Amino acid sequence: MLRIAVPNKGSLSGPAAEMLHEAGYQQRRESKELRIVDPENEVEFFYLRPRDIAIYVSSGRLDIGITGRDLLIDSGADAEEILPLGFARSTFRFAAKPGTANGVADLKGRTVATSYEGIVAGHLADHGVDASVVHLDGAVETAIELGVAEVIADVVETGTSLRNAGLEVFGEPIMKSEAIVVRRTGADGEEPKVQQFLRRLQGVLVARTYVMMDYDCRVEQLEKAVALTPGLESPTVSPLHNEGWVAVRAMVPAKEAQRIMDDLYAIGARAILTTAIHACRL
Repeated sequence: MLRIAVPNKGSLSGPAAEMLHEAGYQQRRESKELRIVDPENEVEFFYLRPRDIAIYVSSGRLDIGITGRDLLIDSGADAEEILPLGFARSTFRFAAKPGTANGVADLKGRTVATSYEGIVAGHLADHGVDASVVHLDGAVETAIELGVAEVIADVVETGTSLRNAGLEVFGEPIMKSEAIVVRRTGADGEEPKVQQFLRRLQGVLVARTYVMMDYDCRVEQLEKAVALTPGLESPTVSPLHNEGWVAVRAMVPAKEAQRIMDDLYAIGARAILTTAIHACRL
């Protein structure tokens, strides 16, 4: 039975559970549940603190887990990313009072407060910068006001909380993070149950990204239409009862669907429809 670690709370928890549900796996009904078994799919889920998941997976006690790229790197665990999941995206940046620094090189001899000591220490070492790193759990913006540090390093989304604290970001991003699937470094990458799990999640990612588009067009306009809707391999084309017309079906990127519909209509295509894709295998 495949043993999988899932975030039990925080910004990763809800989207991870939703994706697993879309992939056909049972999920817990109450937040107090720490373990459930999905016998039909031969999977056992363990609901753990997101920050601990990479450590559990690296121990070999659990086969794979869902966590954040930032948490994987910060943990220093012997685990590796095997699939990005496209949600919980964030950017990790340095911030300070205006005029304090322009880049990482200006941090030499300064003190940096962060909840991600492993990431920051590694980034400073990669750039040959000798600075002190102070570990704080959350609300690192106040570290500068209280004199604990001159600079902070934290996840930045809109930057509103930093501006409210009188701080501004500087330099290049330290890293960009998102939810990922991790496994123990060197583990068997071809294990059938793991591959099946990854295919299901990849199917969800594709289903969220594409829609199915159907339309009718004149035969003489088919090449132009196909150029607009090439599909993943090639579109399906079927003759209609009315001579000279064909029906076309292809997957198209959801974010481009409206533009493609406009372009198809402009070349004479009609009965243009889009439908959501709930699951797929490529």
